[in-house]
Amino acid sequence: MHIHTACPCATPIRGPSLRREQSGFSILEVLIAIIILSIGMLGAVGMQTTAMQSNKEARNQAAAATFARELAEKMRGNHTVAIKTAAADNPYIFDTTLGGTTTIATPAVNCFTAGCPIVKDAATWDVADWQGRVKDALPTPRVKVCFDKDPFDAAGKARWLCTDDGDIAVLKMSWTRSNTAGTLEFAASTGVPVVVVPLTAGSSQ
Repeated sequence: MHIHTACPCATPIRGPSLRREQSGFSILEVLIAIIILSIGMLGAVGMQTTAMQSNKEARNQAAAATFARELAEKMRGNHTVAIKTAAADNPYIFDTTLGGTTTIATPAVNCFTAGCPIVKDAATWDVADWQGRVKDALPTPRVKVCFDKDPFDAAGKARWLCTDDGDIAVLKMSWTRSNTAGTLEFAASTGVPVVVVPLTAGSSQ
């Protein structure tokens, strides 16, 4: 009797599979990083723009306050004219928008060369010189000086309207600016006074 024995079959020896380790970033990861970086940069640019606008507005307000104090000093120095309530007699009373194409009238008397023996001529010179510098310093400013006993409305908001019968000469000033809502206001049409300053008493006492 023959016994058949199965010959042992050699099991193929397989070496360990070699897997290349992945390194670096995938395209998706790179895109996500770029998006996050872009959002951060946009936020930083927005904050910088807001800060620059706020700084510019602060400088404009400081300049307007300085001009208001200067005009008040000029009016106190020429009190006999400044107390008159009629614009025909008082050059310090005016309402003007000093745009880029605005021409400021040259006074008939040059106080530097001819002197100003008449106090009204001195007032006219003061106003023309002052308006020229305000025009150069502020973006399209509107300036109004009037005798007003009620420069604010019932809600406490400044207004251009004057009563013209007050005892105090009041300066009202604004310029082209962005309001708190980010809307551009034009002083000549949509804006309200930003600076309201009493200048001098309308009394000869």
